Amino acid sequence: MTMMTREEFMDKMSETLKQGTKEEYGELFDKIDLIRDGLIDWDKFTSFMLLELYEKDERAKRLVIPQWKELRLLPPIHKDVLQSVTILKSPASYLTVSRNGLIGLWGDSLKLQRTLQITTEVAKPKDLWVTSLVTLPNVNKVAVAFTSKEIHFAELNSKQGFSCQYRLQGLEGTVICMDYWYDPHDGNDAVLTMGDVCGQVQAIVFNTAQISLFERPSNSSENENVTTVINWKELVSGYHKCCCILGHKLHDKQWVRQVTYNSSLDVFMSVSTSSTNTLVLAWRERLSPHLTITTFHIAQGVNAFDFHARLNMIATAGNDRRVYLWNPYVTSKPTGILEGHSDSVIATRFITQRKLLLSFAKDKVLRIWDIHHQLCIQRISGSFPKSLDFHSTLYCDESHGRLFISFNNQLTVLEMEEDSGKSRVTSHRKAVTCILYNSVFKQVKDKKR
Repeated sequence: MTMMTREEFMDKMSETLKQGTKEEYGELFDKIDLIRDGLIDWDKFTSFMLLELYEKDERAKRLVIPQWKELRLLPPIHKDVLQSVTILKSPASYLTVSRNGLIGLWGDSLKLQRTLQITTEVAKPKDLWVTSLVTLPNVNKVAVAFTSKEIHFAELNSKQGFSCQYRLQGLEGTVICMDYWYDPHDGNDAVLTMGDVCGQVQAIVFNTAQISLFERPSNSSENENVTTVINWKELVSGYHKCCCILGHKLHDKQWVRQVTYNSSLDVFMSVSTSSTNTLVLAWRERLSPHLTITTFHIAQGVNAFDFHARLNMIATAGNDRRVYLWNPYVTSKPTGILEGHSDSVIATRFITQRKLLLSFAKDKVLRIWDIHHQLCIQRISGSFPKSLDFHSTLYCDESHGRLFISFNNQLTVLEMEEDSGKSRVTSHRKAVTCILYNSVFKQVKDKKR
């Protein structure tokens, strides 16, 4: 293409491509002719088209691949290992709890609002060991599990701190993981699922949760500050009409690493690090105490899992350095295997809006996977706290684009950068302070701040 005027370009393009109007080609000419000399050549045209295609590709990538801000370390208020990180809806805040029973409440801006110390009548503070905590948003409570084979149901308030209302004791094994679900359309229907060190998965199915989680003895005080003690055998016997117990012991005395109840499938999911009965799905039968069991056998076991309801897909974090993708109805083989980690995978979470999967390994490498193509599209490492041996918990707040990862008592946060989709793609993250043109190689070199 020799030098062409605006009129020549419009005539040539409409004649050659035989689509579009001359006015549209005129607008294209104006975009290419930045210095407004009324002439463009082949170099100007191709450079402009390549830049446009590059920007379009970058915009498409930014819609899929998360862009993260620098890793943020929250103030280390905990002196012991963090056991749980979760969100508290009322008031809107994040809640952290450490093994020694210290609770931290963090505002939406991730500033510490206050701390509370869990105390019990059974154990001295130095002997107290919290294993798990979940929030019960429909009844404004939290459930806390202890190594003393107890679960406390309490309210968190500024006046009385940790105000325990029910103390469930006499559990067969120490509960180390819990999950809570409630029906958003009827808050009375709720399920608390528990996994213990004996390989048991137990669930308390509430039917009058907003009225009362458990029945109080007839001679008990109406004062809400008085703790009602409940024995596990009472629940199993059916004495409490406001709830019932479901469960199984299929993990063969292996520690249950994670549990959840999924309402769309009406199934209890649980995993262990055993190679047999690694992933167990216990399907509920309506109006029946029986569970229909489906088991998955995964070599070397798994540490955690997540479920994507719309894709009907389970992702398991394997000790064999792999992430397996499963269809809940197909036990013979996974639908996909994600390979790339060089150490045991300890956590996995779906980013449902982007159809992505996060996986975090023991070597402190975070990978982001494209589920459709089953490819790793992002790898983050080197920025996490340096510690050889660590206990970690991972929590993803997708609505705010935040990923919390704990390392022993230290809590870190990765935040996604907001992308309006309107901004022009930039070549640098920081301001450009100097530009040099090399006339020999016809290249532009720049220097950033």
